[in-house]
Amino acid sequence: MVKMFEFCALRPFMFAAFVGAFLFSSCGPIPQSATALKSAAMQAYESYNRPATLPTDPSKVRVKVSLNNQMAYVMEGSKPLLVMPVTVGRSSAPTPRGSFRIRLKNHYYRANTHGYAIKGNVIRGCYLRNRPSGWRFKGTPMPYWCEFKSAYGFHTGWMKNSPASGGCLRMHKNVAPKFYRLVRVGTPVSISYTQSEDATIGQNIPRPPDSTGFPGNPDDMMALTQNFFTQHQAPVFTNQ
Repeated sequence: MVKMFEFCALRPFMFAAFVGAFLFSSCGPIPQSATALKSAAMQAYESYNRPATLPTDPSKVRVKVSLNNQMAYVMEGSKPLLVMPVTVGRSSAPTPRGSFRIRLKNHYYRANTHGYAIKGNVIRGCYLRNRPSGWRFKGTPMPYWCEFKSAYGFHTGWMKNSPASGGCLRMHKNVAPKFYRLVRVGTPVSISYTQSEDATIGQNIPRPPDSTGFPGNPDDMMALTQNFFTQHQAPVFTNQ
């Protein structure tokens, strides 16, 4: 949900810094084995992807989201084009249920309520409403935004193993460009607690490692450049 402050969840390096400070101050340096495990998890996260197929008839594409299975199914009739994990809204800011349609697409979308306050060389994360006087504001990057309800959409974001968003549906950065191409303005979106596909094509889908504790991107890169919008593998479809 754009109106909720998802920015904190998009910047896990803040959590990592806290954990790092605690470990070094109370327990000494992180053991090499723990560092190696974290590095392996990050590499697995970076390489994560899901296969996708282009539709024969784009007008027949629809999206079904299972909140319980935290899975999105992009379908053309009964044929799955893309099955991808999503991070759904937390209990205090749930993802809305119901029947919707994609109403807006924007690869370079930025949040309009949370992001960064900028003054000279100083950059601080903030809500727009709390921006200090005299500071300019730049919204949090939310690449491959596909809005299905005012202030709610699918977008690239850090993936978690449990509900964690402010109501939006976060996609892995390597999968988001595929979803973005498969849907168009007007594509139907059905969001419910479960979907029939959960018991069939939604079983045993690999998920990316939980991103909690991963180092995030520098504030200046996120606020002052467009680099975050293209930090992903080039989308490849099985029938290209």
